[in-house]
Amino acid sequence: MVVPGMHDDRKPVLVVAGLPGRAAAGVDQIAGELAEPGTVVVRHDLSELRQGVVRRIVHSEGRGSETILELAHGCVSCTLRADLLPYLCVLGQRDSVRRIVLALDPAFEAEAVCQAIENVTVTGVHGRVDGPAGRSVRIEAVLTCVDARDWLTDATGDDTLADRGHVTTDDERTVAQLAVGQVEFADAVIAVEVGAVDALEQARLAAVLDRLVPLAPVLWVADPDGASGTDLRALLEQIPADARRGRSFGAHAPLLRGEPPLDTENGVTLIEFATDRPFHPERLHSALDVLFEGVVTARGRVWLATQPDEVVWLESAGGGLRVGSAGKWLAAMTESERTQADPDRVAMAALRWDPDFGDRDISLVILAHDAEPNTIREALHWALVDEDELRLVRRAPERVAQWEDPFGDWHEDPCEASEETRSVGTESSGPATGDNRSNER
Repeated sequence: MVVPGMHDDRKPVLVVAGLPGRAAAGVDQIAGELAEPGTVVVRHDLSELRQGVVRRIVHSEGRGSETILELAHGCVSCTLRADLLPYLCVLGQRDSVRRIVLALDPAFEAEAVCQAIENVTVTGVHGRVDGPAGRSVRIEAVLTCVDARDWLTDATGDDTLADRGHVTTDDERTVAQLAVGQVEFADAVIAVEVGAVDALEQARLAAVLDRLVPLAPVLWVADPDGASGTDLRALLEQIPADARRGRSFGAHAPLLRGEPPLDTENGVTLIEFATDRPFHPERLHSALDVLFEGVVTARGRVWLATQPDEVVWLESAGGGLRVGSAGKWLAAMTESERTQADPDRVAMAALRWDPDFGDRDISLVILAHDAEPNTIREALHWALVDEDELRLVRRAPERVAQWEDPFGDWHEDPCEASEETRSVGTESSGPATGDNRSNER
């Protein structure tokens, strides 16, 4: 951590991301426009990952080089750990390097890359003490390139990356999860191919971006070639001082960051759902269908009556849903565990502490683009426990524990038991922690 006012001599890293297709082509164009004397542009081409081959492509001072890497596992995470992180450490030691631009292959998720830079120990780099790459480099900003013609369609669909023949056939991530995650983690957005969409569709996309990333400035360009270096540098200067810049937020951080508009615009609206009573698990499982039609994303903290100790994190993107553990409620922690909790979380919980249920609550935010807000609210209210059930939750939790719980094994829906080990190269943007189990729909 850098103390305010202290000089930070780590090399700045600009991360540029985009979906497969025209946005990914825009990533390369934008990365080139950001190149200045002392800039090194790094890109890992994962198009041959199925064959165990990765190409590291580097441009600097008008010169380019390509290194072919063989990865026996054909794994995105292996690429990240085995080559990208050590290479960042090497660049961070070079006096000639003033800035690094990472033009991410679509298989890389910007948040996972930034987390790895900060947390994954890099060993064996000559002349450097073993430790995270974050000791040598820092995230200056994350830029996301979106294709204005089809980003909203991608962000609300249910295709997987494997369905589109991208990376590996066992990659279960959906295009929507990648699309929403890339934008949600961005400090600035570049919307390309704007000339190919009508004014209404551009206005709808703008309304979605205003609510998904209210702090991120947006550069609208007719095509990737229209994003000049001057425009991009001006965009970087518009990024506010309190932007994420590679930071991840925990499950108990505010869900509405940056004061997004709360009114409805071109059919786009944010729906807040908050209550101090739990969901009935079976009814919630049925009600979740309401999040898959006309909704871009939903995210937040869930209290399940059958799981009184667990903070359940829920996030959706288009037709995909992930549910996982985000640790314990404060009320379920031991005294020693509570002393390790975030002080801000403890202070906020104290303001609404319930004598029986402590800090347990439900807090969700749903971003809809073509759905009736009251229909969503009614479905979620229906899924809550009623008064008789609430008395059981309070007085007979042992009986409540016997209720059927579709989320008990963190299964997939359709209902096939599964357990996913989430790796640093493919992890979603949600803050779920703990046992790393997830429920994907």
